[in-house]
Amino acid sequence: MNKIINWKRQFVVIYTGQAFSILGSAAVQFAIIWWLTVQTESAVTLTIASVVAFLPNMLIGPFAGVWVDRYNRRTVMIAADGLVAVSSAILGVAFWLVPTPPIWFIYLVLFLRGLGSTFHGPAMQAAIPMFVPADMLTKAGGWGNMIQSISNMMGPVLGAALMSFVPIAAIMIVDILGAAFAIVCLLFVIIPDIPQSNEKMSVLYDMKQGFMAMKANKPLMAVFFPMVFMTILYMPLGALFPLLVRVHFLGEAWHNGIVEFVFAGGLLLSSLVIGVCGGMKKRFLMASLAIGLMGLATLVSGALPTSGFWIFTICCFFLGASGTFMNVPVMAYIQESIAPEMMGKVFSLLMTAMTLSMPIGLLVAGPVVEVVGVNTWFFWTGVALLLDAILCRLLTRRYDQATTVSG
Repeated sequence: MNKIINWKRQFVVIYTGQAFSILGSAAVQFAIIWWLTVQTESAVTLTIASVVAFLPNMLIGPFAGVWVDRYNRRTVMIAADGLVAVSSAILGVAFWLVPTPPIWFIYLVLFLRGLGSTFHGPAMQAAIPMFVPADMLTKAGGWGNMIQSISNMMGPVLGAALMSFVPIAAIMIVDILGAAFAIVCLLFVIIPDIPQSNEKMSVLYDMKQGFMAMKANKPLMAVFFPMVFMTILYMPLGALFPLLVRVHFLGEAWHNGIVEFVFAGGLLLSSLVIGVCGGMKKRFLMASLAIGLMGLATLVSGALPTSGFWIFTICCFFLGASGTFMNVPVMAYIQESIAPEMMGKVFSLLMTAMTLSMPIGLLVAGPVVEVVGVNTWFFWTGVALLLDAILCRLLTRRYDQATTVSG
C-alpha cells in the first residue's frame, strides 16, 4: 500500500484534534473521579469506577478490531469521539437536574465513555502506520505521546480550576467542544480503506486470524506476558492516586491536580525524548528498564510518610515517564511487524488482554487497601513490578536482534 506523501501534515491535523479532545476528556475525568473521591472516600468505589470504564473493552474488545479492519478507520474514530461527547452531555444534564446523582448513574456514563475508547484506541493505532513511514514509527509514537501528554497534563489543571468556579455540570461542555473539534479535524484527513475480499464477514473467523497473527509473532508473545502482569499491578495505582493524596497525604483537590500535572509531565518529557532521539535501539530492553523504573517509583511512593507529598510528586513524574518508555517501543514494533489488514484485530486483542487483566488488580486492590492502607499497597506493588522487570528482560533478550530499530 502506498504511503500518503505528506504524512506529517496528516499526522499534525489528526493529533491537533485529538489534543483538544483529550484535554476535555481529562478535565471531565478529573472532575468525575474527584467528585466520587469526595463523596465516598472509598477505595472500592474508585476501583469499581475503573472497572466499569474498562468493561466495554472486556466485553467487546476482541470484536472491535474486526470492525476497525473492515471499515474506514477515520469513520470509526469519528463515531467513537461522538459517543464520548454524547456521554458527557448526558452527565452534564444529570448534574444540572440532580446535584448528587446516584453512583450507579455515574458508572453508566463511565461505561459509555469506555465504549468509545474501545473502538477509538485500536482504530488510532492501526491508522498511524497507514501513512507514517516504517522507519519513523517510533519517533511518530513519541510525538503522538507528547501531544497527548500535554493535554493530559493540562486536563486535570483545567478540571481543578473549573471546579473552583463553575458547577460540575458546566465542565462537561469542555469535553463536548473538544470531541467536536477532533471530529472536524478528522474530516480534513484521508485514511485509506483496507482492501477487502468479497467473503462475507465472519467475526469469529476474523478474530481467529488476529489471534494467529499474534501467536506467530514470537517476540510479541515474549513481551506479552510481562505486559499483562505489569497491567495487573499498575492499573490499581492510577485508580488509587486520589485516595493516596486525600487519605494518606491529607491533600485537597489542588494537590491531586498537581499530582496529575506532574504525572503527565513525565509522559511529556519522555515522549519528547523519544520523538527527538527515537529511544533505545533495543526496544524490548527499553521496555524492561521502564518497568523497573515504574517499580522503583511505586515502591518509594508507598514508603513515604504522610509529610512526603512533594517527594511523591517526583515519583509521579517517573511513573508517567516509565509508562511512555514501556508503551511506545512495543507499539512501534507491532505497527512495524504486523500486516496492515491484521493490525486492528491484533491491537484490539492486545488491548482487550490488557483490559481483562485490569479487574484482577483492581478488584483485589479495593478490599485489600481498605484493610492494609493505600500506602502499603503501593509499596508491595513496587516490589512486584521490579520482579516483573527482571522477568521481562529474561523472556525478551533472545529477541533483541529481531526487535532492534534499524539504522
